[in-house]
Amino acid sequence: MNTQVITKFKIQKSAIDVFNAIVDPNKIGHFWFSSSSERWEQGKTIILKYDEYEAEGAINVLEIEEGKKIVFSWGAEHGEETVVTITLKELEQSTTIIEINETGLKADDPEIVNKMLGQKEGWVYMLTCLKGYLENGASNLRASLIH
Repeated sequence: MNTQVITKFKIQKSAIDVFNAIVDPNKIGHFWFSSSSERWEQGKTIILKYDEYEAEGAINVLEIEEGKKIVFSWGAEHGEETVVTITLKELEQSTTIIEINETGLKADDPEIVNKMLGQKEGWVYMLTCLKGYLENGASNLRASLIH
């Protein structure tokens, strides 16, 4: 079984705008996490918080290529570490395809299908909020999803 989750979106902004929205702690709170401890840079451990869900976690930034790629791992504190690769492909100066590929889910996990569906749902939601924020200035979509 292929244990990767791939999600793609088109966003009507430049790749550098999309990149900065993710790595800049002053922007991430408008569409994804409540806060990020600092700007994402290769080799750094970043603390991300979801105030609404009273949740906190760490990511390890494995690779950064400005305007093109972000690779990080997360979930180690729960024994379920996965690697997330975010790639940005600029079609034109104002259009970017963002692809998120999450790998490392355990194929022998009896809950693998539910976990893969949950991760896919989460990425689609995050990218929807990112698109709304960057294209329309909507910063009230984040944390609206009720579990």
